[in-house]
Amino acid sequence: MDTTVDAPREAQAVQQLFQIATGYMASSALQTALKLQIPDRVAAGTRGVDELARDAGVAADALYRIMRALASLGVFDERQPRTFDLTDVGRLLKKGQPGFYDMGLWITSPFHFRVYAEMLHAVTTGTPAAEKVTGMPVFEYLAKPENEELSEIFNNAMTGFSADVAPAVLDAYDFAGIDVLVDVAGGHGKVLTSILQRYSGMRGILFDVPHVIAGAAPLIEAAGVKDRCATVSGDFFKEVPEGNAYIMKHIIHDWDDARARTILRNVRGKLQGTPNGRVLLLEAVLQPGNAPDLGKLIDIEMLMMPGGRERSESEFRALLASAGFELTRVIPTRSPLSIIEARVA
Repeated sequence: MDTTVDAPREAQAVQQLFQIATGYMASSALQTALKLQIPDRVAAGTRGVDELARDAGVAADALYRIMRALASLGVFDERQPRTFDLTDVGRLLKKGQPGFYDMGLWITSPFHFRVYAEMLHAVTTGTPAAEKVTGMPVFEYLAKPENEELSEIFNNAMTGFSADVAPAVLDAYDFAGIDVLVDVAGGHGKVLTSILQRYSGMRGILFDVPHVIAGAAPLIEAAGVKDRCATVSGDFFKEVPEGNAYIMKHIIHDWDDARARTILRNVRGKLQGTPNGRVLLLEAVLQPGNAPDLGKLIDIEMLMMPGGRERSESEFRALLASAGFELTRVIPTRSPLSIIEARVA
């Protein structure tokens, strides 16, 4: 049987492979554009590269080549030679507004490049590549004072992502009947404060490690819920605060089954005997098949960074059951995350 591929199909396949293999180039170009705030500089209208380079203090020819490459990927629009405008995609990269700016800075950071250079180590040993690069678990590394800038980039990325997820969750789920909602490892509190704003009779507890909680006060105050939102710092592997419902956004995916089970069992210990008690996990739910799935890429991030994993619905059901919960509902949202509701079994 002839197994050769015809020339047009082979050319298309080679093009696809080049797109995959050169992904780090696009990522580097995006990091550069974000650091120089090029999307903000172009946002007011079409601008020439020479003027942009002068404002940013960089070499015009090099900047042009970066922007031309990003234009081929749909970020900028080269309407005339060496003159660019923003596309709808590019507008999401503007600083200080809902979109992708903060997440983009984190995902395309040089720190990521150093970690991802060690992927073979993660695949060979089954341990996070970040631990080889930093010599310690990644969250310990981020907590060190000398890594404050990188930690701020990470925390801002998580807050920005929460800003996109929270409205989708509020549209999809009815939080009525919850008296005290505990946001476990809730970062700076974007998800919790958004829920408290919608449900004026609810009280909240934002729980995270000390260096993260230290940065939460401005967001809580700006949300106008300071009188109903307490902050507590601690270690969720040991204990969580008292509440009658718990929410965790992108937390369980940070950990392998054994450590995730420990967190969930600590929550279950507080919910035992609580009427209407529940735990809500905001997580990607992996789908079968070969269709594009952001969750499968985030799963690689979990492999490389903290050592966690993304899970399918059946895997969540089994994990929750092993911690004494029954998965009651999986509710898709218009964000990449679903709401996984569980109650004490």
